Formats: sequence, structure tokens, C-alpha cells
Amino acid sequence: MARKRTAEVLPGLEVLARRRFAPLRGLRVGLVCNPTAVDRRLRHAADVLSAAPGVRLSALFGPEHGVRGDVQYMAAVGHERDRVTGLPVHSLYGSSPESLRPGRSLLEGLDALVFDVQDVGARCYTYQATMMLCMEAAAEAGLRFVVLDRPNPIGGREVEGPALRPGFQSFCGMHDLAVRHGMTVGELAALFRAERGLDLDLEVVPCEGWRRRRSFAETGLPWVLPSPNMPTPDAALVYPGMCLLEGTNLSEGRGTTRPFHLLGAPWLDGGQLARDLEAERLPGVRFRAAGFTPTWDKHQGRLCHGVELHVHDPVAFRPFRTGLACVAVARAQDPDRFAWRTEPYEFVTGVPAFDLLCGSDRERRAIEAGGGWRELARGFAGEERAFARRRARFLRYAD
Repeated sequence: MARKRTAEVLPGLEVLARRRFAPLRGLRVGLVCNPTAVDRRLRHAADVLSAAPGVRLSALFGPEHGVRGDVQYMAAVGHERDRVTGLPVHSLYGSSPESLRPGRSLLEGLDALVFDVQDVGARCYTYQATMMLCMEAAAEAGLRFVVLDRPNPIGGREVEGPALRPGFQSFCGMHDLAVRHGMTVGELAALFRAERGLDLDLEVVPCEGWRRRRSFAETGLPWVLPSPNMPTPDAALVYPGMCLLEGTNLSEGRGTTRPFHLLGAPWLDGGQLARDLEAERLPGVRFRAAGFTPTWDKHQGRLCHGVELHVHDPVAFRPFRTGLACVAVARAQDPDRFAWRTEPYEFVTGVPAFDLLCGSDRERRAIEAGGGWRELARGFAGEERAFARRRARFLRYAD
């Protein structure tokens, strides 16, 4: 069988190099990055910029999981010195809300901030929030902000999920985007500057060759884990919905080799759960009864009964609707042992994590009242259309 040809896609990092680093020449630069900031030959942006003529790379800034991506989710990252480059590393994910943005003292002596991080296309994935806070800090400090763009690994066509309502902001939702926004970080940067009224010298170095309908596999780019529990582009595809399990006492498969594809709990009947979810006729996905024992996180060391998701049609698949259905059906099987997460989540207390992930309490209350995913989807369908209209003027890549 002939191998499917992939289109050559250049990430913004390589396009910047082709332009001989013109946007950064003569500047002292801080780089916001993690392990995903690589070119097609796996050269890291820190190494590329360190060797760039006329560019003085002065500091690294690490988002959640750190510059080297070796810290687990919601674990504080400290300031350090990078073991590879020797540069100072400033954490943008510490133990307080104030740690999420670079303070003025950390930006002293810099002329520009560069952002090069692979996003996964979901509002609740924190890297785009880090970028927005860095943009605000750069605007206040009078720094240039340069985004080295990368493809959205789950595509740029589909918009899915409810709006973010006032009172439900957190680090997993700081600006009103659809849960699956279908934008690149470069496109998001333009939207943030406009909608948050930032007086900012922004330049987006686009990736070349990417089209919105193309899968990540078709880009020819290497997949580098953007976070410890995002091992493949397939995990990124299911994440915008299956991350909802973080707001419950159901395991989302952390501590296994299939995070976000597995869900379960010790008290569930996996066979019945699979049958019930199959009966929902969710587009593009099938469900198989599965057992697993997490090595850490929820239900560590205990056998969980549940299901594994098998996405057979990525184009038809709707991750947020699927996540809602999984939570609703699992809760209905045993409401007494199911529970919503009530501990502090992403620096917010007093608001259930599920509400923060959805953007309001509407979906949780509907599930508690016995609502199914179709009913819930009708409730936010208008919000999806409204966001699709809002984002239209910021899109820069063809279909």
C-alpha cells in the first residue's frame, strides 16, 4: 500500500530562521517555551535563538509542566537555571495566581518576549492562558511580543462547546473561547490583543503549508509531548471533552498508558457502561468495556471498571459532546458513589472544577437533573455559532 504523502509544514520557528531572525535582530529576548519548541530536526528554539545572529537570548520562561516538561499537572514549578543552556528559567506556574504571569522585575533588561509552545486546541489547556498573561505583561512593560505559530493538532475547522460565563474564570478558562476553539496560538494572540484592548507590538510568525482541515499526521512534524499526559495527537483529539472527568471522582486514565481514552472507577460496571454509551450513538466514536489500574492519581492501585474510547472517524467526532455523555451516563449508573470534585482547582476555590471546565454551572445542573448530551448541546449550540463568528476575522490559514 502506498504511503500517504504529507504536506511540508514549517513551524514558525523555521520560518523565523528563514527570515534571518529579522523580528528579533538587535533585541534582548525572553523565550516562553517547553519541549515542543522544536523544528522538524528536533532542534529546540533555545538552541536556535542562542545561535541566531544579532539575537541575545537572555532568559527562559516555563509554563505549566516546566521548560523541560517534566512536572505533572497542577504541580508548582520553581525558578531554576536551565541545565542545557545555562540560562535562568523563570516559572510561570508556581503556587499562587500571581505566579502565572511574569512580574515586571523578571522582564527588566528584555526588549521582547517570544512564545513558542505547541497548544492542543482546547480552552482548558493552560498554555494559551499563559500566552495571554504574558501578552498583558509585555504590553505593560512596552516589550515586543512575537508568537512562533504552530498548527492546531486537532484541526482548525470545528468549534465546539459552551461559552465562558462571568464568575467562572480560572487558569483553565481566562478568556471567553469555545472549549474547542479551532485556532492556532498565533490566531488566538490576535484575538486576545483585540478583545482585551492591549496596546501591544505583536508579530505572529506564521507556520507555512498548514491548512485547517489537515490532521497533525499530515503535517510531517514530529509530535513532542506538550504535557506528560498528552502522549499522542489522538490524546489531544479527545482531550477537549474527556478533560471534564477531572471535575469528577472518575478516573480519566491518568496513571495509565491511555490517558483521556480510558475512564472508569472501582464501582462501575464497565460492560453496562459500554452498552449505555454505544446506545447514545455519539458521532465518530465507539466504546469498549475495559479494566485498568492507575499507577498514580485517582484510584491509584485499585482496579477500575469502565470503557476505552475508540475514535474511528476523527472528522465526525465531537469530543466535548462525548465527554458530557460519558459523565452523564457514568453518573446515572451509580449517583450515590459518583461525586463532583470540590477541592480547589487551578487556584479557584468555592466553584466546582466541572463548572470551571464547562464555563458555567449549566451543564452540571442539567446532568444532575437527568439531562442527556443532546439536550445539553442544544443549550450551547448558539454559543458555538457566536464564537465561530467572533473568531472569523482572526483566522489566517486557508481551509
